[in-house]
Amino acid sequence: MRMQPMVIGHHYMASAGQYLATEAAHDILRAGGNAIDAGVAGGIALGVVHSDQVQFSGVAPMLIHLADRDETVAIAGLGWWPRALNVETFIRDHNGTIPMGILRTVVPAAPDAWILALQRYGTMSFGEVASAAIRYARDGFAVHAVMATFLQDKVEDYRRWPQNTAIWHRDGAPLREGDRLVQADLGRTIQFMADQEKAAAGSGREAGLAAARDAFYRGDIARTITKYHRENGGLLTEADLADYRSEVEAPLRTTFKGTDVLSCGPWCQGPVLLQMLAMLNEVDLQALGHNSKEYVHLLAEVMNLCFADRERYYGDPRFVDVPMQTLLSRAYAQARLKTIRGDRAFGEMPPPGAVAGHRAGSTGKASVAAAEPGLPGDTSYVCVVDAQGNAFSATPSDVSWEGPVIPGLGICPSSRGSQSWADPAHTSVLAPGKRPRLTPNPAMAMRRGELLMPFGSPGGDLQPQGMLQALLNHLVFGMDIQQAVEAPRFVTRNFPDSFEPHTYYPGRLDVEQAIGQPTIDALEAIGHKVNRLPDLSLRTASVCAVSADLKGGRLYGAADPRRTGRAMGW
Repeated sequence: MRMQPMVIGHHYMASAGQYLATEAAHDILRAGGNAIDAGVAGGIALGVVHSDQVQFSGVAPMLIHLADRDETVAIAGLGWWPRALNVETFIRDHNGTIPMGILRTVVPAAPDAWILALQRYGTMSFGEVASAAIRYARDGFAVHAVMATFLQDKVEDYRRWPQNTAIWHRDGAPLREGDRLVQADLGRTIQFMADQEKAAAGSGREAGLAAARDAFYRGDIARTITKYHRENGGLLTEADLADYRSEVEAPLRTTFKGTDVLSCGPWCQGPVLLQMLAMLNEVDLQALGHNSKEYVHLLAEVMNLCFADRERYYGDPRFVDVPMQTLLSRAYAQARLKTIRGDRAFGEMPPPGAVAGHRAGSTGKASVAAAEPGLPGDTSYVCVVDAQGNAFSATPSDVSWEGPVIPGLGICPSSRGSQSWADPAHTSVLAPGKRPRLTPNPAMAMRRGELLMPFGSPGGDLQPQGMLQALLNHLVFGMDIQQAVEAPRFVTRNFPDSFEPHTYYPGRLDVEQAIGQPTIDALEAIGHKVNRLPDLSLRTASVCAVSADLKGGRLYGAADPRRTGRAMGW
């Protein structure tokens, strides 16, 4: 029995991590826009209705499948460190950490990425796709349960900056579920971009989109952001903003039991999902039994091996030589699988795999956590498939509790610098012009003429773990896509967290209790440090997906009841 209905359509389908964002995407589809127009609309809306975990001025990595070209592209949507950065400052003045606040700011990438997607692959104007977000910001919406939970969890972080509490607090306390959240400054910021577009639209759609972009990166918005940074010890300059451009690139892919699975490159953690699948491609998973002790143990150890590789090898490929061809090879997967024991858990993060002739940064000595981790925040998700067979998958992100709101704009420029290291020996050490190692990682699965499935999740380091389990539930165990995202889950924490201060929970395995006490007991008996979670815990990610049956002509939309996602289609 499903906890949420699976939405079925024949024309188009959208699913997003918050229901008003799904509505925004669906309205664009109904108005004749394609999947890219709709996905951008949903993504921009998430920067309003999920503004605790998604900032309009944050990051927006995406995958886009173009049916008429039979081509899939990735847009990075990730900013880099400002030119003025000096790693020695963080080592000397901040004890080798990246402090909370304005010094975590990298160049905001999402506005550029959304507009680039519209320019290259969309059909509508920025003003059209941003109209729902402007309305939600200007007129307000009811705070939903997930936002209320995170506002309470991060209450002291918000109190660092009065301009942040002015938006997300009321009468000295965080907004609660059902309170009305109005973000007037944010609405005016997005509206200003739409107005600049409209003023230039007489010269054509391309000129209008360029004007909207310039309003943020070269106009009044850029000047307001950089003035605040100059006056408050920040690093961003007008040149940093003016010179920024998102990158369009070919995605990475692997084939898992006949299905191609695609991710963005190793500037994010997307290849972790592909590495997991490459290993599991060698195993008869059905024979193990769904969520049996043997199954959970194998998947957890595969995850641990891949996160160890992430820690050692992944980083911005413009600065880091990432041996992705080897890491995704069958021989490498087989060798790594042999390190797993069926009768004993690793107990700590295993060593990374050896890549002959390759030099990478050190994994360093991780800080073992002394307290429970906070909520896995940062991020939401949106995916769309349209009537022409185009697909869109994006994981926009960046929170409003790690850095100050720019007064008058209602935005927190990307604090994604928290996913770098102020350790010169680390692969993802910060550097001018370098991108942090991003957690958001949209994905897509496809079989030519049969299946097209954009999918993704919020949850920091938990994202590829939840995505993996939902995908296996669907492809291997034959669950429909809604059942696949609802099924009981587990996640490992046996690696340094991607977020500063990069804490580490050796041997820890978080397990939803619905997996069953006998399985949990058996996992503990072989050395897993099991932490029991309630059923449907938001601490195990929250997957949204559209599974398009291309032969049958049906679109199935799924949204995880662990958070506020919804699917909508026709």
